[in-house]
Amino acid sequence: MKAVRFSRFGPATDVADLVDMPEPAPPGVGEVLIQILASPVNPSEFLSFEGRFGSYAPKLPVFAGGEAVGRVIGIGAGVTHLNPGDRVLTQYAGRGSWRERLTAKADGMFPLPDDIDVLQLAMLAVNPPTAWNMMHLFVGLQPGDWILQNAGTSSVGYNVIRLARRLGARTVSIVRSKDQIVPLLTAGANAAVVDGPDLADRIVVAVNNASIRLAFDAVAGAATRALANAVGPGGTVVIYGILSGGKSDVDTTDILFRDVRLRGFWLTQWFRQTPHEEKRQLYEQLAGLMKDGTIEIPIEATYPMTQVKAALAHAARPSRAGKVLLTMGA
Repeated sequence: MKAVRFSRFGPATDVADLVDMPEPAPPGVGEVLIQILASPVNPSEFLSFEGRFGSYAPKLPVFAGGEAVGRVIGIGAGVTHLNPGDRVLTQYAGRGSWRERLTAKADGMFPLPDDIDVLQLAMLAVNPPTAWNMMHLFVGLQPGDWILQNAGTSSVGYNVIRLARRLGARTVSIVRSKDQIVPLLTAGANAAVVDGPDLADRIVVAVNNASIRLAFDAVAGAATRALANAVGPGGTVVIYGILSGGKSDVDTTDILFRDVRLRGFWLTQWFRQTPHEEKRQLYEQLAGLMKDGTIEIPIEATYPMTQVKAALAHAARPSRAGKVLLTMGA
């Protein structure tokens, strides 16, 4: 069976290797055997290849891949809530999903709806709950409130836009170029502005001088300062990514005199700390929103896992208009 593994840290396209490995063991008590169907290339994959994912570097060699959707093809003793043919999230199996098949504990897994596109389901485990939790855990948003975010064309960005509209909140997204504005407005964003030296002034114009209560930061570094400057007094900036690779920078005066709060959200920690039933309920709710079209993440390209280096190179392009996914066949 094929899988993607790396034995050293470095640029993803340099260190990702397609390898042959033994078939997984048959499912034991409380386990299922899963055929992997598809998996997105998320920013966290690049951090993992570089040894910068989370607060520690994993012990090498490591099998690559985070979230994925798979189909149950074998059931171990004692598993009564799943059946062969059920589609499931592999998030409960941990990392290492860029392979054809795996055996994992069935605890926490649940069957996904059959009438949702498999590529959309492959993106259910990470970005939708990240957007949902950031919108619900830090500020009690009210209809009409503004949310500011950078990395507006990211999958989290699109989820924020669509979920905010459902809540009656408004979004202003920061993008890299003018050609990224129309797709966001089409997706439901209330405003989008291009990053640059006069960013603060254009944000003020975009929100008609309203006070912004909540901001989401996927970039960190100097981008955190820009968001902290832009939110209103008592506003909250939630850092959930480090695309810049740098340490966040803020004006002390924003914290001291305007009571701007900085918070962090890491989905891995939420996943570890949240009871199975609570996670299941949220994922089922988000799957329902995916089914009715509230959540729909743009897809730019798919690649078979055998072309993983090409997929990684494509996913690293700064001007993508959608997600890049790997498909594992079957």
